[in-house]
Amino acid sequence: MCGIAGIARHEPRGVDLATLGRMAAAIRHRGPDGYGFSTGPYVGLAHVRLSIVDLAGGAQPLTNEDGRLVVTFNGEIYNHRELRDELIALGHRFRTTCDTEVLVHGWEAWGPALFDRLNGQFAFALHDRGSNEVILVRDRFGVRPLFFSAQRGDLVFGSEVKALFASGEVSAAPDPAGFDEVFAFWGARAPRTVFSGVQQLPPGHYARWHDGRLTTTPWYRLAYDEARHEPSEAIAQLDALMRSSVNFRMRADVPVGGYLSGGLDSSITCALGNGASGLPLHTFSVTFDDPEFDESRWQREVATDLGSVHHVAPIGVGDIADAFPDVVRHAETPLVRTAPVPMYLLARLTHQHDIKVVLTGEGADELFLGYDLFKEVSVRRFALRRPESRGRAALLDRIYPYLFSHGSAGEFWRRFFLDAGSPSDPLFSHLPRFQLTARITDFYGPRLADGHAGRDPLGELRAALPEQFGRWSPLNQAAYLEMSLLLPSYLLSSQGDRMGMAHAVEGRFPFLDHRLFEWSASLPTSSKLLGLKEKEILRRWAAPVVPKSVGKRGKQPYRAPDAPSFFGAHTPEWVEHALAPETVKSLGYFAPEAVEGLVRRARRGQATGFRESQALVAILSTHALHHQVMDAALPSPLDPARADVVLRETAVH
Repeated sequence: MCGIAGIARHEPRGVDLATLGRMAAAIRHRGPDGYGFSTGPYVGLAHVRLSIVDLAGGAQPLTNEDGRLVVTFNGEIYNHRELRDELIALGHRFRTTCDTEVLVHGWEAWGPALFDRLNGQFAFALHDRGSNEVILVRDRFGVRPLFFSAQRGDLVFGSEVKALFASGEVSAAPDPAGFDEVFAFWGARAPRTVFSGVQQLPPGHYARWHDGRLTTTPWYRLAYDEARHEPSEAIAQLDALMRSSVNFRMRADVPVGGYLSGGLDSSITCALGNGASGLPLHTFSVTFDDPEFDESRWQREVATDLGSVHHVAPIGVGDIADAFPDVVRHAETPLVRTAPVPMYLLARLTHQHDIKVVLTGEGADELFLGYDLFKEVSVRRFALRRPESRGRAALLDRIYPYLFSHGSAGEFWRRFFLDAGSPSDPLFSHLPRFQLTARITDFYGPRLADGHAGRDPLGELRAALPEQFGRWSPLNQAAYLEMSLLLPSYLLSSQGDRMGMAHAVEGRFPFLDHRLFEWSASLPTSSKLLGLKEKEILRRWAAPVVPKSVGKRGKQPYRAPDAPSFFGAHTPEWVEHALAPETVKSLGYFAPEAVEGLVRRARRGQATGFRESQALVAILSTHALHHQVMDAALPSPLDPARADVVLRETAVH
C-alpha cells in the first residue's frame, strides 16, 4: 500500500521535483517506508511507499524493460504471481518480485484488457513516454481512492486531495453541490467531491489523458443476474471462494493481522486467516465505555477460540472529540457520524504493534444482505400491501428494537418508515435514510444554501441508475444502492482507506473479491435474506468456522456515540470555537441562529435523536474540514536526495 501523485502537462514545461516533493509530503502518512519520483518535460510522478511485498526491490516509480512505461501504484494485486507466470511465458522479463511490475508488463501485453485480469484493490497511474499518455485506473469497488483536477489543460492527480492542493496548482475551495450530496448520501457520488474543480475517478473506471484532454471509461459494472434456485453445490462453492479470497489476501512479506469486531464477518476473516502465514495472528478491537455500543464480550470469545494475540483500543469519554479534527483532516469530507473515529484509533493501535496489514469484514453485509435496511425493505413492502394491518407494521419493532422501547416512539417510527415513499420509486429502499439526513439542510447558511437552490440530488441519482436496474428484484436494487453509494463513498473511504492509511495500515477485504461478489449476486435473494434472518447462506457455511454463539448471533450495527461525545466536562476548546456564533457566521456554511438552537439542546443533553446528532456532526466536521484542509499551509517538500528512486526523462516526444 502506498500513496501516489502526479502532474501531466499539455505543453513541455516540465514538472519540478520541489512540486512533486510537496505532493508526496502531503500524503507521507500513506507511505512512511520510502519515496520516489519520475520527472520529465510533460509528466511528473511521485510515490510514497508502505513496503509489504518485495521489501527490498519494490521501490517506485517503476518502469518496464526499455523504460517506456512508468507506473506509480497504490494497492495490492493479489494474483500477481499467476499473472507474472503468464507474462514470462509471453517473453516479458521481470526485475523484481513485487506486484507492481505486473502492471507495466500487463499493459504492454493486454492494454485495457489487463484490468479484468487483476484480482486486487488498486489505484494507479501509468505514463507511456512513447505516446505521452497517462492512464489512471481505479479498482472495481472503490477500495482505493484516486482524485484529479484538470487545470488549464494540465492534469493534477493523487491518492488524496491534499496532494493536489500541495502542488500549488489547485485551489482549495468548497463545492456546495458536493456538500449537498454528503448530507444526502453520507458521501459525494463519484466523480463529484466536496471541493470545487476536484473530481474522483469512479470505481471500476479508467481515464486516459492525452494532449490536454481526459476521457473516462468504465471497465467494470455491478450486475445482479439472480438465479431462481440456489445451486445444489452452493456451500461447496462458497467454501472454495472464501478460502481462495482469504489465501490471496494473506500474501505479504510482512505479518497480516485482523480487525475483530465480534460479529460474524470479521470472525470469519480472522478464523480463515489464522495460521495461514505460519505466524501468530494479531487481532485488534475497539471497546466502548457505553454498553450500548460495546461488543467486547464477543471479541474476547472469538480471540480466545482462535488463540490470537489480541489487542484492544478502549474508547472512553472525550476520545472521540479529541481525535475528531485529525479524523476529518484524513477523511477530507464532512461526516454525519462519528463512526470513523474508532476506526482511526484502531489503526493507530495496529500501527503501534508494528502490523501493516489487516483483514477486515467489510463487504459481507452488502453481498449477503446483512444490514437491517434489507429487512426493512421487505417489511415495508409487505406492510404497504395491507396498510391497515397493524400486525404487519409491528414487524418493524423486531428490526429496530432500540427505536421502539416506548410505545409512542414506536408508532412515530413505524409511520416514518411506512410513509417514506412509494414502492414504485427506484430509491424506495433508501428513502428513510435519505430523509433522516435531509434534516441537515435546515441548518444551511448562505454558502451552502446558494448551491443547494434548485438542486435535486435524489433526482440526479435516479437518472444515473443503470438501465437494467428496473429488472432487478427490490432487494437487489437495495444491494446495488449500497454497493454503489455507501460502500465506496463512506465505508471504504471515511471508515476504511483514510482511517487505516492515516497510520500506514492497509485493510484487506476478503468479501470484496470480485469472484465472490459475482457469485453472491447470482444467488436467489432468499439464500441471503430468509424471512428476517440475514446472511442465511453465509451462516450455514460458517457454522464449523466460527464459535456457535457468534454464528447464531444477530447483526449488531457498528455505531459510535455521536452528539454526546462533544459535550460535558470533557468538551475540548476546538468544539467551543467551531460552534461559536461568530465562527458559524464568518464561515457561512450554516445559519448561526439555527446552529445556536441546536447547540443549546445538545448542551442540555436533548439532541440525541438521529436527525439532530447527524446535523451536529455535520456542522462540526464541516468547520474542521475548512480549517484542517482548506486553510492548510503548503507542506515542505520531501528531499529528492533522500529518495529511493528518481527517474529523469529528458527527451521531448
